[in-house]
Amino acid sequence: MTAFAGAWLDRDGNGESSGELDRVFPLASVTKPLFAYAVLIAVEEGSIALGEPAGPEGSTVAHLLSHSSGLAPEATSPGGPMFAPVGARRIYSNQGFEVLGRILTTNTDMTPAEYLRLAVFEPLGMQHSSLDGSPAHGGLSTVTDLMRFCRELLAPTLIAPATLQRATLPFLPDLRGVLPGLGRQDPNPWGLGFEIRGHKRPHWTGRTNSSATYGHFGASGTFLWIDPERSLGFAVLTDRRFGPWAAEVWPPLCDAVVAAHKPAEG
Repeated sequence: MTAFAGAWLDRDGNGESSGELDRVFPLASVTKPLFAYAVLIAVEEGSIALGEPAGPEGSTVAHLLSHSSGLAPEATSPGGPMFAPVGARRIYSNQGFEVLGRILTTNTDMTPAEYLRLAVFEPLGMQHSSLDGSPAHGGLSTVTDLMRFCRELLAPTLIAPATLQRATLPFLPDLRGVLPGLGRQDPNPWGLGFEIRGHKRPHWTGRTNSSATYGHFGASGTFLWIDPERSLGFAVLTDRRFGPWAAEVWPPLCDAVVAAHKPAEG
């Protein structure tokens, strides 16, 4: 039997939840937006710059966050291989986030796990969240904790709203590429650590989600999104590996959450 937990909330604190809300699940790639948020905090602290050279020649921190550095999905040798020139295609790359982790350690003298804990988890009260391994996919958390992160994304306190807005708008918006598990997308918009819905078809969010919706899904059957036009966030954690079932189940589930959300009048 699949273990499940899910919850949605809006900026006014309204919401619903179901399942094992305090069970710790592997996040897989839902780790990426959490780690990206830590990187954005480091940017505001001056430890890292988005334009700082990072990865292959010509690439920057922003290229790594947005999967536009050209690095291969996984590291097979230090610094390579390249699948495309920098800024030419959207190549989804765990390797790019691992390079970011090394840069963060060099610039702050803290491991990615330490920095993420101190910069994000502790300030937000995410007591059951941790990073165990790669900053690309090694996160562990609960739906209760992810709702705290959703509240932060709906009304940021750890970074400036302008920084979050920049991170959740497409970086090199016209790049095409493959959305893992869902096929080629042209364009395939991505922000700085956040996948952006845009007009992708197929997509894992609902048909009624706005094109500005951003978030991430993971191979462990997990996802988190924020629809800024509705001030609405939704997260689901499972222990069933992502597959065709998710592409069938998730979009109507997301549509049901959008339909259930009744924003306050006035």
